[in-house]
Amino acid sequence: MTDKKENILAAALDLFANEGYHAVSTSKIAKHAKVSEGLIFRHFNNKKGLLEAIMKDAEQKVAQMLAPILFEDDPKEVIRKVIQTPFNLLPKNYGFWKLQYKLKWETEYNHPHKMKPLIDKMQWAFAKLGAEEPEQEAILLHNILDMVGIRLMRREWDKDSSFQAFLMRKYKV
Repeated sequence: MTDKKENILAAALDLFANEGYHAVSTSKIAKHAKVSEGLIFRHFNNKKGLLEAIMKDAEQKVAQMLAPILFEDDPKEVIRKVIQTPFNLLPKNYGFWKLQYKLKWETEYNHPHKMKPLIDKMQWAFAKLGAEEPEQEAILLHNILDMVGIRLMRREWDKDSSFQAFLMRKYKV
């Protein structure tokens, strides 16, 4: 990938994350990336193509993030790794994760089914650990961690929050 294309993606990510996808024009992205607006159209066709390139990158990052959890054989380790994930990931690539949360409100880009493999793995882990309602436990933990992500992104907590330790104790991992 060329430096200019990377600059465009980085500028779009920054602006989309901070101002919202619909609020940002391609001309603003071009100015932020210090490229011509035509170059954006040459590489991505339009603003939607630019967002789709960012989302493709998002899918790859999420797959990398989930792989160690999905291939884990120890149910306690699954739960421990799941709990650690938002605390370990959000301080890095802040803008990227902020955009992912913003897009949850955009019907076209909200795909909760993409987290199904993770929820299924948590359900498996809770079943192995003897939970009465493993599916509900998995959904509960997923929703708790979704809120943790929001609190971390809003900078209401830091990555060393005592809430992570609380969750580890609660789930005995």
